[in-house]
Amino acid sequence: MLAPKPELAYGLAMKTIQHEVLINAPVARVYDAIATADGISTWWDPQTPKQTDRGLVLEHNPGPEHGIVQLLVVDRVPNTRIEWECVSTHAASSPASAWTGTHFIFDLSERGGATNLRFRQTGYDERSAFFTSNADAWQNVLANLKRTVELRPARA
Repeated sequence: MLAPKPELAYGLAMKTIQHEVLINAPVARVYDAIATADGISTWWDPQTPKQTDRGLVLEHNPGPEHGIVQLLVVDRVPNTRIEWECVSTHAASSPASAWTGTHFIFDLSERGGATNLRFRQTGYDERSAFFTSNADAWQNVLANLKRTVELRPARA
């Protein structure tokens, strides 16, 4: 018996948000900006790391209409990959409500001294009213990551 395709999980039509960004900085610098709470806090919302029985969870509060967003760190491969799963739940009126159970994947590769970042948010319900606005928001957040990392001086 074949397993169901992930995009058909739970009878929902699932979709992936995808963005690709070329960042003019070494892979290690980009990885550092994505792999730790301090690094993420420089280009996104301030993060609070919490050790839980499931592992490391990064928390941030984008505002009262969303509540606290909790991202479980599922995978970290130095200078290659970071993956989070949204484990928090939110009111249906919040764009964050569509994040619960989705995975955020950052794949990094070197390209001519720069870093190619491939971002995916998988398992997103394509029927969600927030799909398009969330895809657009990620484009802006990743542009901020690019700007922040490119402007950060190299470590001595």
